[in-house]
This record gives sequence, structure tokens and C-alpha cells, in this order.
Amino acid sequence: MIGTEIVRHHRVIERWLAGTAAREEFARFAGAHGPGFSMVTPDGRSLGRERMLAAVEAAYGSVPGLVIEIRHVRVVAASGPLVVAAYEEWHGGRGRASTAVLRMDGETPSWLHLHETWLP
Repeated sequence: MIGTEIVRHHRVIERWLAGTAAREEFARFAGAHGPGFSMVTPDGRSLGRERMLAAVEAAYGSVPGLVIEIRHVRVVAASGPLVVAAYEEWHGGRGRASTAVLRMDGETPSWLHLHETWLP
């Protein structure tokens, strides 16, 4: 289930950055991030929800032909509605190790935090 969500989420990002997503898909992408969402980028910058969403929205079509590959998804911890998952994200010959915290509301996931680190 979590692996499916992580791949689905990145397919939306992939289509958005490639410029092939319908503009309406952005609302669903934005809605998947909880109000207190935060992330640490691979370069060590901290972004809140609004700043991250503004950056992604502005990047529409900036990476034509983008393909994102998600590898090695695993649940690190789960308690009640909270799930911590780790995975690798690969595109453009570079990889990122990512750890995500999600809250499950029934079948609906909400992304709460994401931490990405460049892989060597």
C-alpha cells in the first residue's frame, strides 16, 4: 500500500515536471501534503508546505521526458495511522535516499515529512 502511494505520488511529479500532466493534477498533488508538511532537500534546505508547492508548481514542464524510478521501498516503522517509509528515487542518472512520514486516514495517505539525501 505505501509502496503504491510512493510510486503514484512520483508519477504525478514526473508528469508535472515533464509537462504532460493535466493542470488539475496539481490540486491532488497539493492535497496529498498535510498542512504542516515539511521537507529537507538533498542539498540540506528546509522547506515548508507552501514553499515546496510553489516551487513544484512553477517547475511545470521544466524537465521534458523526465522518468522517475522508485526503488527499494520499505516500511521502517508503523504505529496507528503513522507510517515511516524509506526508498530510493532515481532520475537523470542521480539517486536520492528518501525517508517519508505519512499519516493514513483509512485508504487516504497524507504526506507529513520528507527527507532526501543525494546518493553517491
